[in-house]
Amino acid sequence: MPSLKEVRNRIKSVKSTQQITKAMKMVAASKLRKAQDSILQMRPFVQKLNDILDNVLQADEMEITSEFAEKRETKRILIVAVTSDRGLCGAFNSNIIKRVRTLVNERYRDLYDRDRLDILPIGKKAYDFFRKREYRIIDQFWNLYTDMTYGKVKEIAEFTKQSFKERQYDQVVIVYNEFKNVATQVLRTFQFLPIEVDEADVTKETVQNNMNYIFEPSREYIIRELMPQLLHIQFYQSILESIAAEHGARMTAMEQASENAEEILEELQIAYNRTRQAVITKELNEIVGGAQALSQD
Repeated sequence: MPSLKEVRNRIKSVKSTQQITKAMKMVAASKLRKAQDSILQMRPFVQKLNDILDNVLQADEMEITSEFAEKRETKRILIVAVTSDRGLCGAFNSNIIKRVRTLVNERYRDLYDRDRLDILPIGKKAYDFFRKREYRIIDQFWNLYTDMTYGKVKEIAEFTKQSFKERQYDQVVIVYNEFKNVATQVLRTFQFLPIEVDEADVTKETVQNNMNYIFEPSREYIIRELMPQLLHIQFYQSILESIAAEHGARMTAMEQASENAEEILEELQIAYNRTRQAVITKELNEIVGGAQALSQD
């Protein structure tokens, strides 16, 4: 049985840890509110931009002419892995890393074996993991969160666009966590390039209405100007979704840690009371035994 001092030290240690986890939960909750507001304001804008692009592309049933929608044989691929810089957020980072490794091993193994698969890590966790395991990585953007701005995100999107345009890559895939709510993050694998237009979402009525449109300036000009903007916004949305999901995951993880600490404290308090009672009982027995010895003398 541990001594009273050992139990007191453990109780003190658990209480200190619980204070830290509660503080981290409060910080994560504060950051989450800001990140959640940003992503909720961004989603309608991205959806509307996608709707506009779908309408323009479906008008007169003309083919897509943008270079960013060109579908070609996948000879080289770039996977963008969006993680965080810090841990203590449950399975947030490990899920991203696991999904990327699954893609590499199951879907793109042939390209990986021929050194035709690169990984662009965003966040220190992804950078450290893939660098230590000697994956081919693009290491110039991993510290995005040091001073995250739309301009820095746009720079990464421009890099991927230019690489696709120059045929350095035939496909660009983004793996990130989408924010659902505080307790839920949805793992997403999103084909960033080439742009995919889901024709199933456009009804015949929509196509018929589009046939009456008069484009000013030309339809080709609108597509040429709209697609790059859409790519920038989609990439930025992925980063904002990941940031909000990270704070939600950390808030949930710290809440669970605080609850676990409370359970441990209850168990330690019971152990402390039992140990203290045992010590008192032992001392009483010694006193009674001594008194009996004296009375016999």
